Amino acid sequence: MIPPITPEQAMAVLRDSEQIYSAEQVGQALDRLAGAISERLGDADPLVLVVMNGALIPGGQLLIRLNFPFQVGYLHATRYQGDIRGGTLHWLARPNVPVQGRVVLVVDDIFDEGTTLKAIVEELRIAGARQVLSAVLVNKVHDRKVAGFQVDFVGLEVADRYVFGCGMDYKEYLRNLPGIHALPED
Repeated sequence: MIPPITPEQAMAVLRDSEQIYSAEQVGQALDRLAGAISERLGDADPLVLVVMNGALIPGGQLLIRLNFPFQVGYLHATRYQGDIRGGTLHWLARPNVPVQGRVVLVVDDIFDEGTTLKAIVEELRIAGARQVLSAVLVNKVHDRKVAGFQVDFVGLEVADRYVFGCGMDYKEYLRNLPGIHALPED
């Protein structure tokens, strides 16, 4: 794990960053996501599982836009543990609602390489979910995606840069930003 940064260092990162999506653009993407999810899962009585900590903010904003009945739970699996590069998958909290026989929608913040999200989806299938779908606010466009896995619902696409805000962090800071920012290109 990398050494923590100070709030002042986080503010310096924010000042040097580029806003690539405004809060309004994020809201519009969440509206589109909610529409697509509602159309596909509106009659499915799904269990929606929000992946902590990254999907806390976009998940909460997405859930209030869904116009059908569903149950909500959470899980917490990470490869980052405060770092900016992923490592081994660590389960901090498995789903808190039984998934056996259910249609499950996993909501996450970003689909980067996909290792974490693919492992989560596979674990839910092993636990007996009837169907597992995934939704992310952001898809990072590059050719390093994990083989054999695609996300079902995507809100926005970003270039292959380190992004933060709207749930995504920079060294555990700046998740609370309403828009999406990127570190300067090197």
